[in-house]
Amino acid sequence: MKVAVTAKGALLDSEVDPRFGRAPYILIVDTDTMAVEAVDNSSNVNAFKGAGIQAAAMVSDKGAQVLMTGYCGPKAFATLAAGGVKVVSDVGGKVREAVAALKAGTVTYASAPNKEAHW
Repeated sequence: MKVAVTAKGALLDSEVDPRFGRAPYILIVDTDTMAVEAVDNSSNVNAFKGAGIQAAAMVSDKGAQVLMTGYCGPKAFATLAAGGVKVVSDVGGKVREAVAALKAGTVTYASAPNKEAHW
């Protein structure tokens, strides 16, 4: 399975970034092999608006089945849901630890966004 994790760096041992749309990196991790594709999200970091929607579309396009992040707003959440991507919010620590928790089945999937819209 592919899982997307917002990150402050491009490595599995990077810290999870709590921001979804404006995280510097979104790591696409294959949970079977732990192979990582680090997606540079810098184009969204300073976006005027729509960062979450753009990041959500990219996560879906990359084939991720789950997004792990700190906060996910309503528009991004709806975009992810439309793409069939489940969301795990309130995630912290290192990316590797977050993926391990997912693999162990100790995470809770969000049923709604946990951040208000900016606009």
